[in-house]
Amino acid sequence: MTSLHTPRVRRRRLGVAAAAAGLFATLLTAGPAIASPEPGDAAVQETTVSSERAAQVKAAIAAGEIPGVDEIVHSSNIKHLANVPKDLITGTNSDLAFQGKYAYSGNYDGFRILDISNPKAPKSVAQVLCPGAQNDISVSGNLLFLSTDSSRSDNSCNSVAQSATIKESWEGMKIFDISDKRNPKYVAAVETACGSHTHTLVPKAKDVYIYVSSYAPSVSFPDCQPPHDGISIIKVPRKAPQKAELIKFEVLFPDGGNPGAPTNPGVSATSGCHDITVLPSKNLAAGACMGDGVLMDIKDPERPRVIDQVQDNVNFAFWHSATFNQAVNKVVFTDELGGGGAATCNERIGPTRGANGIYDIVGKGDKRKLVFRSYYKIPRHQADTENCVAHNGSLIPVKGRDIMVQSWYQGGVSVWDFTNSSQPKEIAFFERGPLSAERLVGGGTWSAYYYNGHIYSNDMVKGFDVLRLDDRLTDPAKRVRMHELNVQTQPDYVADFRH
Repeated sequence: MTSLHTPRVRRRRLGVAAAAAGLFATLLTAGPAIASPEPGDAAVQETTVSSERAAQVKAAIAAGEIPGVDEIVHSSNIKHLANVPKDLITGTNSDLAFQGKYAYSGNYDGFRILDISNPKAPKSVAQVLCPGAQNDISVSGNLLFLSTDSSRSDNSCNSVAQSATIKESWEGMKIFDISDKRNPKYVAAVETACGSHTHTLVPKAKDVYIYVSSYAPSVSFPDCQPPHDGISIIKVPRKAPQKAELIKFEVLFPDGGNPGAPTNPGVSATSGCHDITVLPSKNLAAGACMGDGVLMDIKDPERPRVIDQVQDNVNFAFWHSATFNQAVNKVVFTDELGGGGAATCNERIGPTRGANGIYDIVGKGDKRKLVFRSYYKIPRHQADTENCVAHNGSLIPVKGRDIMVQSWYQGGVSVWDFTNSSQPKEIAFFERGPLSAERLVGGGTWSAYYYNGHIYSNDMVKGFDVLRLDDRLTDPAKRVRMHELNVQTQPDYVADFRH
């Protein structure tokens, strides 16, 4: 566990398949995990920087403009309660999900279940070795879902990585029974075209629908052929998860979506979606789809329908994720400039690239439109040796205000208010200094989410962090309690306020 840290103000500002025989999961109880991180977005990596830039980083540290290597700094309204380092599973930490007193931590090597009943002292309950980037994770009832977005020799948890050019490679969704938190059991696998980079649950009483986001097809990959202009939809019967099946591939971009370069230089061509956030209570979804942002009607979960489609060919490079506000009249889209592995939070890149785009939703029904209002980027320069860009976050449920907590890789955790969608502002932050002052070493927080009174952050390298936010604007959120949270299946916080 870490101790509390004295806040230090930084001086420099930025301005603005069905189940198959042989399924197997290894429950780790002793000894190191043997698998290493697989290729994928923001997997921990190391690249060199010029000697001149390394010297500039060291000078900035000496001047107090950025924190020192591994130094923790935060605003006065945030307290660092705990850190749980990686243990038996040593790969890159990824996304988080929550249920009751448990947090579920994805990792490129598998997943971990933590008891967070005492946020000051989380305890590891189970660690499951099941390699397959990125292992995006979610839970619903007694089921846990895990994305595999790397070519594997088969669908088991003891598979090995292999070239994507081999037609027999496997990628897709894995399903576990977590009724016994100390002994999760692998019950099903469903293969999907181009694997599953991320996924989103649309839970119903009898079934769970999964929207599978994947992308980057190439003629050289037999199992990932273009065009790949939509999402895979899986249906999982709650009482018979072993019968999970792929029911369809839904085309979202019959026009092909954003063509990217050379028509739109610096913008990713759309060949699928990176992430989708659904708001089941309103039958809405927002998709971040590489070169496009979309608003969708999901009244029929088997037939999601695009209502509006927007592009930003000036400042957005890769539409990464989406978050609705509570009144459902705004959407925050993130741009993952550099794929999460580049230093994009510096003066050279500026305040409008690698940022969030805030859009108002105007109109009604099928005539609703996404209207751009402003950008938000953390107002603190990061070092040229720190990968930093907008990444995963969630709403902090405060009645009458729009406040979000968000991860920025080595830019740390930012809490920001976008109640005025044209004038967003940061109200709190937590971050560590660079992992190195001489080389760009990938790391930082992958996801930062608010759940039942605390902020939980999954740092790719440093492990699982717990933060407490004490601020007059956000304190009312401490009264809101949820039994389950998959951030990409956004809850109806307004209904929670009525209780």
